Amino acid sequence: FDWGGWLAVRPMDELPHWRVLMRRELDQSNWIAFQKEHGPAIAEMRQVLAERGTVSNREFAAGTRVRVDDYRGRKDSALALHFLWRIGDAMIHHRDGFERVYALTESIAPPELIYESDPDVADDYLMLKLVGADGLAPMRTVGNFMRRKVSPSELADWRRSKLDRGELVEVRVEGWRAAQVAAAADEPLIRELRDGRTPDAWRPLGPSTDEEATFLAPLDPVSARGRSKQLFDFDYVWEIYKPVELRRYGPYTLPILWGDRLVGRFDARLDRPTSTLVINGLWLEDDAALGRDEALVEAMRRGMERLRRLLEARTVDARVIDQRLRAFVLPSDPR
Repeated sequence: FDWGGWLAVRPMDELPHWRVLMRRELDQSNWIAFQKEHGPAIAEMRQVLAERGTVSNREFAAGTRVRVDDYRGRKDSALALHFLWRIGDAMIHHRDGFERVYALTESIAPPELIYESDPDVADDYLMLKLVGADGLAPMRTVGNFMRRKVSPSELADWRRSKLDRGELVEVRVEGWRAAQVAAAADEPLIRELRDGRTPDAWRPLGPSTDEEATFLAPLDPVSARGRSKQLFDFDYVWEIYKPVELRRYGPYTLPILWGDRLVGRFDARLDRPTSTLVINGLWLEDDAALGRDEALVEAMRRGMERLRRLLEARTVDARVIDQRLRAFVLPSDPR
C-alpha cells in the first residue's frame, strides 16, 4: 500500500503498525484546524467514496469547490481526500500518472489487517524501520516521523537497548562528531563499503549512475537534511520557502548525481499546455567538464530523457540556458 509524506510503497502486512501513525495524524494541529474549517467537505468525500468506489481530485471542477491554499492541493476536495488517506480511512487504489485515485480502506486492505498494533510494538518496529531507511541515522527526525513527541531520554533509552540486544550497531564516520546507528543486519554491507567495494545487492538492475545521471528530489535523504555537505561537500538548500529575491537558483532545483559525485544542479518546470519540460537553469560544479567529459554529457542526456518520459513531456526546451550547456540536456540529434 502507498502511504506517507513521500512516495513509498509498503508491505500490506505492516498496515497495523502504520495505522498507529495514521491515528496520530488526528492530533496534528494542521489537521485539527482543517477538520474545523472543512468538515462538510470531509463528510462529502466519505460519501462520494462510498457511492463511487474510486475517486480522484480531478473529478471535481475548481469552480465548484472551496479554494484552499496548501501545497497538497488548491481545492477543498483535494485536501479532504488527502486527509482521509492520511488518517487511514481511505487508501490509494491506483495512480493515474501522478494523480492519486482513492478508495475506502475496507475495499482494498484485507479485513484481518485493518486494526492498530499495540502502540509500543508499532513504535519499536517503525523506529527500526526508520534507521534502516536512513542507512546511517543521527535519529534527529524521530518525533516528526512517529507523529508524537519523543523525548531525548526516551530516544537514548531505546537506542541503548537496541545496541545492547544487537539489533543496532554504532558507526563512527571520520570527520563526523556524533556516532551514528545502523541496522545490525547492514553491518556486512558497511564493512564492504569501508573496504572500497560495492555490495552485490546494491548493483543496479538498469543503467548505473555512471551511465545515466540521476536527479535527486529536494527532500531526498542524500541531497537534503544536511547530508550533501557532509558526504559530497555540496551546498544544497531547497529554496521553495525562501523569498524570491533571496533565491540563488530556483524553487525546485534538483542536485545531479553522476557516479558517486554531486556534479551540479538544474531548475526546471513542466509546461503542461504544451507538454514541454522547460529548463530554467543549469549549473555545474566544475565548468571545465564542459569541454573534456563526454561521458558526463551523455549521462546527463540519458537522465534528462528519463525525466522527460516520467513527466510525459513531448519536448525539452533549453533556450533559456547558456548555449554551451544545452548539450547536457538535449539529445545529440534533436528533432
